Amino acid sequence: MDKTAPDGLPLPQRYGAILTIVLGISMAVLDGAIANVALPTIASDLHASPAASIWIVNAYQIAIVISLLSLAFLGDMFGYRRIYKYGLVVFTCTSLVCALSHSLEMLTLARVAQGLGGAALMSVNTALIRLIYPQRFLGRGMGINSFIVAVSSAAGPTIAAAILSVASWQWLFLINVPLGIVSFILAVRFLPANPARSQASRFDLPSAIMNALTFGLLISALSGFAQGQSKALVLGELAVMLIVGFFFVRRQLRLPVPLLPVDLLRIPLFSLSICTSICSFCAQMLALVSLPFFLQSVMGRSEVETGLLLTPWPLATMVMAPLAGYLIEKVHAGLLGALGLAVMASGLFALALLPASPHDVDIIWRMMLCGAGFGLFQSPNNHTIVSAAPRHRSGGASGMLGTARLLGQSTGAALVALMFNLFGTHGTHTSLLLAGTLAVVAAIVSGLRVTQPRVSA
Repeated sequence: MDKTAPDGLPLPQRYGAILTIVLGISMAVLDGAIANVALPTIASDLHASPAASIWIVNAYQIAIVISLLSLAFLGDMFGYRRIYKYGLVVFTCTSLVCALSHSLEMLTLARVAQGLGGAALMSVNTALIRLIYPQRFLGRGMGINSFIVAVSSAAGPTIAAAILSVASWQWLFLINVPLGIVSFILAVRFLPANPARSQASRFDLPSAIMNALTFGLLISALSGFAQGQSKALVLGELAVMLIVGFFFVRRQLRLPVPLLPVDLLRIPLFSLSICTSICSFCAQMLALVSLPFFLQSVMGRSEVETGLLLTPWPLATMVMAPLAGYLIEKVHAGLLGALGLAVMASGLFALALLPASPHDVDIIWRMMLCGAGFGLFQSPNNHTIVSAAPRHRSGGASGMLGTARLLGQSTGAALVALMFNLFGTHGTHTSLLLAGTLAVVAAIVSGLRVTQPRVSA
């Protein structure tokens, strides 16, 4: 296995391995999206208030963010395949517990555990793709991964609505059980072993605790701010986060192989790609959270019309992501990313400048511009983040990729709340302008990567 892994897997095994990744990541991403649609139903069934039921979503997200880097580090130490298999077992078992929960407290705790399983899958999935595909085809593997994340994110509300129309909310979680069992069987049979191990001799527990506190408090403060919690609590969380974060980073600088890969951030291509990722996902979330309000409150569209008008965005991303995966083998990722983000920015500004009573076609082509631009950027950027790191640090790079995405999304959602608080009814319009501005910033940062040499996988 070690001999074949550096240049990918032979074809029959490669198909089985990528199918394993597709199933696992689909479940992990979907479960971050499907619960939103079912929140009112779940809250009613468990006799919980709407505000308290938000924790069903928050618990899952926070669990992922606080554990991604630790699990990626363990992947570098003990093997990505092993962490992925453990993640599948935890995710599948806790999905069953979620379905059997009879109180909000039980469901929230189960969602925390489920988030840890999902984090294990997300933390090493791109590192595994680096082992699955020959280096000349790595861009295609990243394109497939970006495609699956885009499809799962976009399809979450639709799948949830379809399941809820024929079954109870428990089936949102029960459906993971058979899929998880199939994924585990495939993982045992097809996933490759690591060709090399990290030089880290032990897992640094203080770093893991400080990492969890730093990112957990940041996400908690952002979501608390978005939900209108007291400013004193939010500021207190941010203050503690800054103090812990300072000592966390200082400790990482002294470690030969740090949990937070500050050594990888010294690689210009890697750090620029991480910055591009955070800015772009922040812009995407700003738009996707504010657009439903924009279409319904400002444009006067119905809920069904809004859902249909939003669909061209993820569809365009789905089409463009695999194409971008092929292009990365021929064009510099910095140039592709800058072009894609410029297209996305033009779509966002075009949406902000819509006339008062636009035709459906006017909205659709703007949505397609946004989605196509994001799809053109995402695959090359993911490819660069993973391949810019040394091969034995692929887990750390994969963990940073997931962390950047979640930080960007959480910040974007909080910024929408800030725009609504500051500008009232004009908040949706302002959010779109801010999203376009962030996309322009991301395009400039991506363009800076053109001066860096291209990396080979």
